[in-house]
Amino acid sequence: MDLLETYRRSLVEFTDRVEQVGAGQWSAPTPCPDWDVRTLVNHVVGEDRWSVPLFAGRTIAEVGDRYDGDQLGTDPVEAARDAAAQAELAATHPGVLERTVHLSAGDTPAEEYLHQLIAEHLVHGWDLAVAIGADPRLDADAVAECARWFARRVGDYQQFGLTRPEVGLPTAADEQDRLIAAFGRDPEWTP
Repeated sequence: MDLLETYRRSLVEFTDRVEQVGAGQWSAPTPCPDWDVRTLVNHVVGEDRWSVPLFAGRTIAEVGDRYDGDQLGTDPVEAARDAAAQAELAATHPGVLERTVHLSAGDTPAEEYLHQLIAEHLVHGWDLAVAIGADPRLDADAVAECARWFARRVGDYQQFGLTRPEVGLPTAADEQDRLIAAFGRDPEWTP
């Protein structure tokens, strides 16, 4: 599957799940320690907002603290929709994937950054789904692409504390459960 199409699917899935959050679920726990549903959604919306100037070639210093704090305001669903739409426009602008993105970890090829964003949307989309009792199934093609990418990076992510240790699974586990476990989550997690 085309990388941009995979990214679009991950954005849509995440936003669809945000739309399913019930009024009383914003403070519900998630598989992310110390994050409730609102904090998790705010994190991903912040990442989407950050992606726009980063894909445009801005540095972390140039962006500054613009996206610190609450990104959801009084309408979290609309904030998520808007951030996803702007992020998609930024990522699909002609020539973007040939650029270098200036991340806090250093200069990074835009394609690599896009893979990171796909993982962000898929894994946190799963987190959100299980937190609110929605269907946690992820787009199988997006999961396969993310799993191929992450297999080469899991050691770095664990070394720098970006993920928790991998959760052990039975050998018959499916690809989605293996991806979720590689990111340090128990596929059987419930609130």
